[in-house]
Amino acid sequence: MAELFGYTACRQLSQMFISIIFFHVSEYILALFIHGKSNVTLKSLLISKHYLLAMICSLIEYLIELYFFPGLKEYWWISNFGLALVVLGEIIRKLAIVTAGVAFTHLIKVYHEESHQLVTHGIYRYVRHPGYNGFFIWSIGTQIMLCNPISTIAFAVVVWKFFSGRIPYEEFFLKQFFGSDYEDYMRKVPSGIPFVR
Repeated sequence: MAELFGYTACRQLSQMFISIIFFHVSEYILALFIHGKSNVTLKSLLISKHYLLAMICSLIEYLIELYFFPGLKEYWWISNFGLALVVLGEIIRKLAIVTAGVAFTHLIKVYHEESHQLVTHGIYRYVRHPGYNGFFIWSIGTQIMLCNPISTIAFAVVVWKFFSGRIPYEEFFLKQFFGSDYEDYMRKVPSGIPFVR
């Protein structure tokens, strides 16, 4: 099991753990900064049982492939492309949070609040759901970075399926809150998730 302590595994696993820690800690800190300590719970870390299970499965895949097919992990151009996607996804998501400010929440709002404004500037000018778009890119990037073919496909399918159900549900309420303004915005700006109008 010398491969586990080799350069490839050390670099790829370090990048993975740093990416995960940075993503979740920065989400929590931004939520604290924007919404205040009294309005933020540990749920703002965005760690669920399903998420943990997915990450554990990806780690298991990585270790099995590292042991049986170590050459599979040596495609540095693929791993570096995954790292670039992780950074891109992180930037898009954090831009979404900072641009939306108090309008960005981790839970879908089902009641219109006074502070809830329709945000169509900044990154929202190009993507309706940049937070989802950023997470989609980030999550797939983590698996490409590990050269995990099975988890790359699984993450793409599972995350796409999640957002393809969440976006119509959220937009039902956004149409209720903002009426024709939101419908016009929907027509002009893509959702940010492939094949989800």
